[in-house]
This record gives sequence, structure tokens and C-alpha cells, in this order.
Amino acid sequence: MSEGLNPIFVLGWLGWRIVGLILFRMKIRGRKHIPRKGGFILACNHISFYDPPLLGCAVYRSVSFMAKEELFRNPIFGWIMRWSHSLPVRRGAIDRAALKNSIRVLKEGGGLMLFPEGTRSKTKDFLPPKAGVGMIALQAGCPIIPVHISGSNDLKGCLKWKKRTRITIGEPISPEWLSQLEPGKESYMAVAEKVMGRIAALRAEEEALLS
Repeated sequence: MSEGLNPIFVLGWLGWRIVGLILFRMKIRGRKHIPRKGGFILACNHISFYDPPLLGCAVYRSVSFMAKEELFRNPIFGWIMRWSHSLPVRRGAIDRAALKNSIRVLKEGGGLMLFPEGTRSKTKDFLPPKAGVGMIALQAGCPIIPVHISGSNDLKGCLKWKKRTRITIGEPISPEWLSQLEPGKESYMAVAEKVMGRIAALRAEEEALLS
């Protein structure tokens, strides 16, 4: 974790790392797939409000993530959000400023956390993916790292030592594969569906190991 560090981010990373390991009993697999340098997208399924900080502290590079703009309106909390590498986004519409900021982060060599489903799934099933992850990846020309998370929606079970949060990081979808696609809605959706397919495969892999 070396790029774009600031005291608030470091303290937050350390704090959530402790919370993740002790309270959520976090177990991480596949961290070797995170590139040591250059921009990358961390694309994960979404089941809990705790997913962004837990996923962020699971890797040793700083990762930005999007948060609804309402959270930035409070002067103090908004200041913390910005120093925590959060990017404001308007929900329910195409936010061109958020898109531009996301691509800038990636082209400057940073990491960006995205949830292809767009919102939290309240069941065990994945939600249909949105095209946003494909649009950003094609325009930034960076690898997409698929990630599956489980257990973050059951803090009570983790505290009782009946469950644990598991984060499985998969092999990257390469920029070379992405470069073969023509920009457009069909390509963006094809990327999003491929990402969710990889996440589903990681879930199956995890379930096979636990069976």
C-alpha cells in the first residue's frame, strides 16, 4: 500500500483490518492476483454495507470506491469520505462526473472497487449486472479482478463463531481481451456478464472447498 496514502486512509485501513480479522473472522484467498502497480478494477458481488471497507482492507493497495453523493453533504463525514478515497456518485442516473473521476483514478494507476450488480442483493442469488463496469474498464483499459465475498451479511454469526467472512480473489480479466471489444452497450454488457460469470465460478470454488 504505497500510492496516494494519507493519515485518514491509513487509520481507516488499519481499523477495518482489525475489525475484519477479529469480528468478521475474515479469511482471504487469491491476494496474489492483485497487480503490484497500475490501475485495476476490483469487481465484487454485493451483500452487505460492510463490503466496501472489508474488501478495501483485504488488499495491500489503496482502492477508491463510489458512494452515494448524499453521504458527502455532511461537512465532517464528507471530509472523511473524501480522505478515504471515496468518489461521490448520483444514483438513478448516468453520472458523467463520477464516470470521469473513476477513469481518472484508473489511468493514474490506482485501484477502483465496483459492484457490478449496482446494489446489494438481499438473497443468496446474484442480481443482473449493470453495464457500468464494462464501460469503465473499456475506457480505462485496465484489468478487472473478480472477487467473491460471503459472510459479511451475518455479523452475528461471525461473532458466535458459526460463520466467517470469506473473500476469494480470482485471476484478472486482461486488458488484452477487453481491447478486442468495440465500445458500445453490447460490449459493456458482455464484459459485465463475463465478470459476474467469474464471480459465480469463485463462489462455486469456495463452496467446493468447504464441502
